Amino acid sequence: MPQYSHPVVETPAGVVRGLRDRFGELYRAIPYAMAPQGARRFAAPVPHPGWSGIRNAVEPSPTAPQPARPFGRLDMTPYFGPGWVPGEEYLTVDVRTPAADGGKRPVMVFVHGGGFVSGSTRAALYDGKAFARDGVVLVTVNYRVGIPGFLDLPGAPANRGLLDVLAALRWVRDTISPFGGDPGAVTVFGQSAGATLVGALLATPEAKGLFRRAIVQSGSGTGAFTPEQAERVTAAAAHALGVRASVEQFAAIPDEHLLGILPELTGLDLRTATARDPLLGLSPFSLVLPVQPAEALADGPGAEVCVLIGSNTEEGNLYLVPQGKLESSTEADVLTLAAAGYADPAGAVADLKAARPNATAGELRSALLGEALFGTGTRSMAGAHSRISGRQTYVYSFAQRSTALDGRLGATHTSELPYVFDLADEPWLHGDSGLLGPDTAPAGLAEEMHGAWVAFARDGNPGWAAHDPEQPVVKVFGG
Repeated sequence: MPQYSHPVVETPAGVVRGLRDRFGELYRAIPYAMAPQGARRFAAPVPHPGWSGIRNAVEPSPTAPQPARPFGRLDMTPYFGPGWVPGEEYLTVDVRTPAADGGKRPVMVFVHGGGFVSGSTRAALYDGKAFARDGVVLVTVNYRVGIPGFLDLPGAPANRGLLDVLAALRWVRDTISPFGGDPGAVTVFGQSAGATLVGALLATPEAKGLFRRAIVQSGSGTGAFTPEQAERVTAAAAHALGVRASVEQFAAIPDEHLLGILPELTGLDLRTATARDPLLGLSPFSLVLPVQPAEALADGPGAEVCVLIGSNTEEGNLYLVPQGKLESSTEADVLTLAAAGYADPAGAVADLKAARPNATAGELRSALLGEALFGTGTRSMAGAHSRISGRQTYVYSFAQRSTALDGRLGATHTSELPYVFDLADEPWLHGDSGLLGPDTAPAGLAEEMHGAWVAFARDGNPGWAAHDPEQPVVKVFGG
């Protein structure tokens, strides 16, 4: 094959040309499925048919249709990326590799978060230079979000965003070898909504054999909607659009209009006789499953793979501090939240006050949010996986406090990502409105945390003892 100034890789679908730098090679916007346009937005993903000639893989991908996500005083651009960048072919992956030389390196596949409505591979936080530096092939995945990805429509397959991730994992299995990765040594990892998707993969029969290890960062093994809850969201969406709840009716509606009704879906009361809203009204979309993933691990690869799982100590701060709600919260706000998220609201508040007698109403509200959104579901998944898999579960807690927003942001949701990706020294993460705040990152923490993730991907052991439900072992990062 002729030599090019840029590296060239021959894949089963066609030839791609990437970029080479001092960290290795980068290939962007490689399609793993056909463009989800028109009615195909509500269908299962179809493998990409391929292309002739050489495809330039040097520019970032379009992104799934998504709304803007302002976060008060906090700059969350590194997390959400640029928002919606229109383009038909957005079911793509980016590949960062030390070298596309046919080597047999561990592969890590990252699934972004964003509340099931936003996010993309273009987010600056997901730069994989450090993984390539340390001998890992990193694959980041775009998937459908919002109404195309997760609205439960009659006649359409459920959880289409999850089906996209499955399709991307099949692409990795069939295609990663020429990029220098070992298809038999794949670790799938995700954060927030992406972590909940990874948890669902552990309970999905079709995921068997696609990965050897999984990392669940601030997700939930009990975060899925019931079919009854999903039906309420679908009915509200159809009413807002003035159409029937059918694939045919929704397929005729432009993406702009689908995005336009999202504010009308936020805050729906999804409490039923048998279920509470696991997302507490923060997103109208989640997985839709009859059984929570933590209760269905035996149905998928759950018993066969190692799992690294954990959460942050002040997850709920992200939803209060940037908007000024930590200070303005009242006792009534605490009780309202408890009623929405807990089976025994009064008991939950009483227990929390006993454990934190000096906490303000805002701090109590944040703790309730973090526990309901991530804490309970993380512990449920860790315990269930430990019981079903033997000693293959590793649990962590992230406690390093961000000094952003006058020192109040703390060890909040998403704040572990710069350490996992070893980007904590980047200037765009600092300053009072930056995710990590004005202070410099603590020496060695990013190296330690990123190193644990790489070690887990390499040999299944992040460097501490496995979890035992009878004698829980939790590795604490920072604090």
